[in-house]
Amino acid sequence: MLRALGQGNIISDVPKIFQVVDLDGDGFINFKEFVEAHKKSGGVRIMDIHCAFRMFDLNQDGKISAEEVMEVLRRLGDTHSLEDCRRMVRAVDTDGDGVVDMDEFITMMTQTMKFS
Repeated sequence: MLRALGQGNIISDVPKIFQVVDLDGDGFINFKEFVEAHKKSGGVRIMDIHCAFRMFDLNQDGKISAEEVMEVLRRLGDTHSLEDCRRMVRAVDTDGDGVVDMDEFITMMTQTMKFS
């Protein structure tokens, strides 16, 4: 993922990053931990958001489908079902068209998140 984001030069720092960001010590960086890390680093930059969007938009149509989410997660070693990915898309899809566009993605990535 770091290589895809043009950050391949920091791969050797991944163990250090995990020590700082993986707050619950489970070996994974969940979305809450990701958001917290970005808050501490001054927030998510808009270019990072566009790059992340392009990583998920596999067919480059300007929209992220549940199938694209599932494929990217599969490439990263995750095994979410298509229905799980559809739920993820529905949670972000504010206009109800069944896909996530750039505006919805930016909103998701920049909104103030409240976690229990």
